[in-house]
Amino acid sequence: MILQFSVSNYRCFRGRAILNLAASSQDKALSDNCITTDLPGLSSKRWIKGVALYGANASGKTTILEAMCALSEIVQTSAQMTDPKEPIPQIEPFALCPGDPSMPTAFAVAFVAEDVRYEYRVAATQERIWHESLRAFPKKVEQLWFSRDWNAESNRYIWTPDRPTGFQRDQQLEGYTLSNMLFLSKAVASNRTELEPVFRWFKERLRFLDLSVRSRLSMAFTFNQIKEHSQIHGRIVELLRHADLGVTGAHVIEDRPPDYEEIKRLYDNMPAEARDRLLKDRWLKPELAHRATGGANLPLPWDSESAGTHRLFGLAGLWLDILANGYTVLVDELETSMHPLMVRELLRLFFSEKENPKGAQILFTTHNPLLLDATLLRRDQVWFTDKDENGEAFLYPLTDYSPRKGESLVRGYLAGRYGAVPFVPSGLLGSFAAHETLTKSEKESYE
Repeated sequence: MILQFSVSNYRCFRGRAILNLAASSQDKALSDNCITTDLPGLSSKRWIKGVALYGANASGKTTILEAMCALSEIVQTSAQMTDPKEPIPQIEPFALCPGDPSMPTAFAVAFVAEDVRYEYRVAATQERIWHESLRAFPKKVEQLWFSRDWNAESNRYIWTPDRPTGFQRDQQLEGYTLSNMLFLSKAVASNRTELEPVFRWFKERLRFLDLSVRSRLSMAFTFNQIKEHSQIHGRIVELLRHADLGVTGAHVIEDRPPDYEEIKRLYDNMPAEARDRLLKDRWLKPELAHRATGGANLPLPWDSESAGTHRLFGLAGLWLDILANGYTVLVDELETSMHPLMVRELLRLFFSEKENPKGAQILFTTHNPLLLDATLLRRDQVWFTDKDENGEAFLYPLTDYSPRKGESLVRGYLAGRYGAVPFVPSGLLGSFAAHETLTKSEKESYE
């Protein structure tokens, strides 16, 4: 579970952007949208199960999610570094301020792994890690497990504390950690098991789904769940059936091409094991049965299904797996190729105590104002991104505007009351404002 994330000097964010998932103590609405924890020092504290990120195109919505993914990638791949001169590819500093290119990009995340709260911080340029620290809270009192800071004057790292509580220092391992490598990753690769819950949270508990038009959602996960008759096969069919797509069943069929025998002969000279591996599952496809006239179930060719059906099919297995395991998922452009009511129902699964018993969380970007519904999202679940005249993005919550009870958030958002919408008063080609200044006769001749 993620509690808070911050980033600075990353892509369009120059200053520090903080995303806080603490639920407002003043807001008693939609209690099922919150997770109540019993963490030491945070007893009975509530955290929201989902965050909706709104903003104009290129305002930084996706960048917030990508910053989390960048930190996760560094953690997972850092131990593979063997060349101290190799740049850290995930570091992409703010590009519109060339005067100080050496300023580090900084990440900080507070999260819960295996019922323990942690805070992990990293500041880095492409050349080196400038700061790295990990704090643990197995009890109320903070335990600083390790902290390393680059000292440019002495050309070495300063490690603290000398005798950390809950963690044993290994000065030899510290010395083996390259300047472009995270100590967390190096230590886990060296079998420091006490750090594994932190590493596993980044690698296994944090998921990213790109549903935007620039990506193609793989159907492999859902397909394999159906093919292998997994425990969630029936749940996948149930989800598709309730989605009002007319679907009554999902199966796997083999759809061989007409020239299959000729293709197979091309592999006759190969060893049997290699041939079977190449041909296995090559022509398998999903097939959905639909409700037909008279109550019959009629299968339709997969290629004849709509883009929305393909998208929901690919998402169904992943969605149910996330809920079953309590993952934290980052979703870019959730509504792509899906009806707003379908998106709403997918979110309601996250906010249901019954369907989400392990406290899965979702952070998603969207342009859909219809989700700004007081019966679906709490006000502390809505965040915005916007840019100033210098191209710097900033992040802020809806609660900064203290919207009145009963206020239409949809109308307020579309009217620009909260910012985070495109500002195009003259139209995309700049012609509308000029048109308004024409005389009546000029307008008639222009039209």
